[in-house]
Amino acid sequence: MPSGEVQTADIVRDAFSQGKQVYVPYIYQLDPVSTQGRKSVMEMLALRSIEDYESLQPDKWGIPSLDAGSLATRENCFGGYGLRGLSHPSTETSKAGLDLIVVPGLAFDESFGRLGHGKGYYDHFFMRCRDDTTSTSRKPYLSKYLFPVLYIYRRLIQAIAALALQEQILPPPERVPAGEQDYPVDVLIAGDGRVLKRE
Repeated sequence: MPSGEVQTADIVRDAFSQGKQVYVPYIYQLDPVSTQGRKSVMEMLALRSIEDYESLQPDKWGIPSLDAGSLATRENCFGGYGLRGLSHPSTETSKAGLDLIVVPGLAFDESFGRLGHGKGYYDHFFMRCRDDTTSTSRKPYLSKYLFPVLYIYRRLIQAIAALALQEQILPPPERVPAGEQDYPVDVLIAGDGRVLKRE
């Protein structure tokens, strides 16, 4: 893994030990380029087990990545299998979607702003999640910021979380640069032990 980002391997191991489903990002080139002008997009595809996770090989940035040969058999968080959920489309619509998305970032602020790596993969993914709410497919549920407030057992779901080293969080009143297309996080977990939750 690249230095400068919080390691998440233990989170993945813990999730599997609790019987949770774990999805990881996979970025690929679009052919042809999408109508939004994007050359590449990110999908969230399922891992099968902790052994599957531990077998991932690092990509050119050192990030453990899925083997391209396995993509068509991996569940897509939007439903179906593989990229864009096109392989073996799923007919099941009742499964819950993503409960938590842990996002990377270069810098954060205490107003829950996030400065990503500049490609907009996560922001575009969140936009797709928002747009998918009208679909009958399996929906990745996200935060109150993206959708109307969602309660389960009278508890608000805080779904977009970031792990940050203390040095990555700007002190108030400083803010990371953000535009309309930039989604904030709901929970910011700092290396100094603070857990900040957006109200």
